[in-house]
Amino acid sequence: MKPAPFEYFSPRTLDEALALLAEHGGDAKPLAGGQSLIPAMNFRLATPAVLVDLNAIDGLSHITNNGATLRIGGMTRQRALERSDLVAHHAPLVSAAMPFIAHAAIRTRGTLGGSLAHADPAAELPAVMLALEARFILHNRAGARVVPAADFFVGLFTTAIEPGDLLTEVEIPASPARSGVAFLEISRRHGDFALAGAAAVVALDDAGRCTTARVAFLSLGDRPVIADHVTSTLVGQVPSADAIRAAAEAAAAHDIDPTTDLHASSAFRRQLAAVLTRRVLARALDEARTLC
Repeated sequence: MKPAPFEYFSPRTLDEALALLAEHGGDAKPLAGGQSLIPAMNFRLATPAVLVDLNAIDGLSHITNNGATLRIGGMTRQRALERSDLVAHHAPLVSAAMPFIAHAAIRTRGTLGGSLAHADPAAELPAVMLALEARFILHNRAGARVVPAADFFVGLFTTAIEPGDLLTEVEIPASPARSGVAFLEISRRHGDFALAGAAAVVALDDAGRCTTARVAFLSLGDRPVIADHVTSTLVGQVPSADAIRAAAEAAAAHDIDPTTDLHASSAFRRQLAAVLTRRVLARALDEARTLC
């Protein structure tokens, strides 16, 4: 398989990359890790006329924390996230999800920004960032803007990124006090795309009442989906097994619209969603209770 012809540019600065993206508009694609784009080009599912390679630009790969926010550069390799003590301490949900992403060789090359911009509904990182209420920094030649994760993913492989935009950084707010996280997915084999997955963040007050309850699904719609019924069912009460079950069943029934394909039926995916929601909530709550 060979890609269609294209022009290739390797800018050395962010300004140069943004100028190229602005000049070529919708004909240009930024190249980060290439783990999704290059196979799509080889199969001619994607035929950009211009590739703007970001790998020679300094400053787009970093992991820093200022106490209130964890900041991660868009070109940060997934393997770096997996091995980072800062990420493990300040965003443990990211660390929990990393081993589920493909294989180590893919994570060594794949980037945070590339996965988010690709917006595959079966990918782990979009759902994790939605659960964490992350913010995405987009740059173009006119300046920068901040897009919340809830507004970033707008459809199948579609985001708020416009021609000329580049996802340069992700901001993850500090976790609430007495919080716990969990991530689980079901796939036929390790490294396969998930049939369904769930990422959970919960927090408890001194009395054990739930102050935060967020579950984000992957592979259960055309984008990552927040389980609104989990939040409305659990926040404000001491979570019991019955309440968790009710929240999970309501989320599976009302918050998702899974499709039927050759891998699984819609009904089976709803069942998986309910089971995974119960499990991630139970694990996250157990973790949060150890801090109360």
